[in-house]
Amino acid sequence: MVLLAGWLTVVCAAGTGQAAPAPPDDRAQTAYLADRLRENPVYISDQFPREVPRSTAPEFAEQARRVGVPTYVLVLPGSSLTASPAGLLAGVHDRLGRPGLYVAVDRSGLAAVETYGVSLPEATDARRATLYELPYDATAREVFRHFVDVLTSGKARQRLDAADAGHDGATRSHEPARLHMTRTDRENQSFVTGLAVTGIPLAALLVTVHVWRRRRVRRALSAPVPASGGGRPDAAPGVSLRKPAASPPRSPSAAPAPARRGRAGLASGPFPRALLIPLTVATLALSGLIAFTASRLFTDTTSGDGSYPTAADMRARVDRVADGLRRDPLYIDPESPSALDAADRARLRARLGSLRVPVLIAAVPTSSGDESGGNPALLAAALHDRLHRDALIVIADPATGSIAPFNHGAPVNGGYLIERPRETYTGGTDLALGSRLDAFLGYVAKSPPAKAGATPYPPEPATDPVQEKALPGLFTGDFRPGLLIGAFLGGLVFGLVALALSLARRLRRRLRPGQLSAAAGGERGDAAGQKAPEAPDRPDPAWLRRTAREEIAALTAALDPADSLSAEARRRAWECLDATALLIDGDSDGRMDADTAPADLACAVVLARAGRTAIRRPDATAQVCHRNPLHGAASGRRQIRTAGSGRARSLPVCQACRAVPGPVLRLGSSPRTRHDAYVPYATLPGPLATLADGAGIDQLTRTVREYFGVH
Repeated sequence: MVLLAGWLTVVCAAGTGQAAPAPPDDRAQTAYLADRLRENPVYISDQFPREVPRSTAPEFAEQARRVGVPTYVLVLPGSSLTASPAGLLAGVHDRLGRPGLYVAVDRSGLAAVETYGVSLPEATDARRATLYELPYDATAREVFRHFVDVLTSGKARQRLDAADAGHDGATRSHEPARLHMTRTDRENQSFVTGLAVTGIPLAALLVTVHVWRRRRVRRALSAPVPASGGGRPDAAPGVSLRKPAASPPRSPSAAPAPARRGRAGLASGPFPRALLIPLTVATLALSGLIAFTASRLFTDTTSGDGSYPTAADMRARVDRVADGLRRDPLYIDPESPSALDAADRARLRARLGSLRVPVLIAAVPTSSGDESGGNPALLAAALHDRLHRDALIVIADPATGSIAPFNHGAPVNGGYLIERPRETYTGGTDLALGSRLDAFLGYVAKSPPAKAGATPYPPEPATDPVQEKALPGLFTGDFRPGLLIGAFLGGLVFGLVALALSLARRLRRRLRPGQLSAAAGGERGDAAGQKAPEAPDRPDPAWLRRTAREEIAALTAALDPADSLSAEARRRAWECLDATALLIDGDSDGRMDADTAPADLACAVVLARAGRTAIRRPDATAQVCHRNPLHGAASGRRQIRTAGSGRARSLPVCQACRAVPGPVLRLGSSPRTRHDAYVPYATLPGPLATLADGAGIDQLTRTVREYFGVH
């Protein structure tokens, strides 16, 4: 191996700037290939079995028969094709002397297509269309099959024109999709699968828990606000409509504020353990489903077209070269353009015959597609095993001009051969392959005697051709990193979703005030400088129910310590509270009825707010805003033209509507009414409609009692 390393260094240094030798005589190559086609119209070289196994020749022959004319196919490595593949086909045809379609195929596609004595005008167009329509990873077998498909379709010209439309000069602007999966693609699939297996279920789990907790918060907001001394903390969601018990007189300033639920009071608590197991099982099931789906989608197991070389394919070239070396110590590959002219051959054979050391020279190309995987040491070892003969085996590549000697038991001094060429080629002398081989044999002849039996270190075996094309498993490689990053991305996605939901809630609250969950008594200034209650013009049932609970609870809490009120204020507040009970608690169980109409809910809100206004400001007017009773107490009157009558009337309005009349309160006829089907409150049945005519709170409470038959 030391000798090999030294000679490879020498060869690479000397072969970089190699001068062009005299034009080689290719008659031997064309004659050899013509003889092979005479035996079989399809000839596949034995020099790249990993890429195009010789055992696939019947498949090429099957496609060739579809053409309808005699078809001769040469499947050769790039090193076997001359500068003009068309010229090679012409020489083979001259030697073979048979009319037909001649096709040269290499590992990258159709090298040349020529017709002799047959009429196939679309052959050239079919070749170009095949070049444009197939991706670069198409195998030789797929290229030839596609070429025959285009040629026999009768539309080669049209397909070529269509392909030219996506072809821009020397580059393809629309590269066809690759046919085969690579190891890099499989690693990407494994990584993406890992991301999905952990990221999607984790994000779904976190979002589910977040939404569940938000719903608990909303339910907590809708729960009753207990009055001081009157609520039942263990009651189901509802509102206590029981009158507060009497209490010692206290000043209004000492009255406790209505109970409110801050964020601390709305904490949703730990996630229920009863849901942890089902959610965990569902998350694991989703992960398993994703993994199963990925295994069904990414089903590729190999990176090629499914063809594998047989044992005979892998040893065919070694057998051929070994058989040639048994007859001649200088073997020149007949499939490749010769790098040695007749004079070189004669001189080298004379040198080999005069040596006291057995030397065998195999002038054959090496590549990653051959049986050795491009390792000349493996080729030399295989030749030694076939020949059963100790010798200095030299692998000379006619394509690159490199030489690599391997001593298998020959009595030659390896150290001497390593040193001599280095001293000779240090000046960067450019020599042709024949001259380098001649110089090498000269040093072999001058090498000091040595003991026989020296062998190089065993080279590493070549990769198994089946394993070489096999793709790694989907759940290997980058799958584990994908799992880790997927967990991180799942948390990130959850954060983004939570942020988006939060922003959406804020935007919805701004666009639809009726969806606001703020407690009644929010900031909206009135004429007395007090904070007027929130009053959307299209409140939905959820807002009405929640606000009714809060307002009634606040009124109940305000009545409890209000012993210093005047008789009139106390009477009005109590009548308002009694009227709200009639509106929303028809079965008198102390809780809000589930089927209360939106108009009755709105009326209960208006009465509860009016009762609180009577407590806070006994001198306030007993009328509410005509435009929207939820605005609260009126601050004056305004001439407003009512629908149907055609004339203006003086009606009570709040401070804002007195300046600019606001929109009329619209409600749904039932809790299930769509938002776009809301109608003015005056058109709905129930006591609330009396406020449209300017009725006061006292009249409204009387109307409620009459409406429910209470006297």
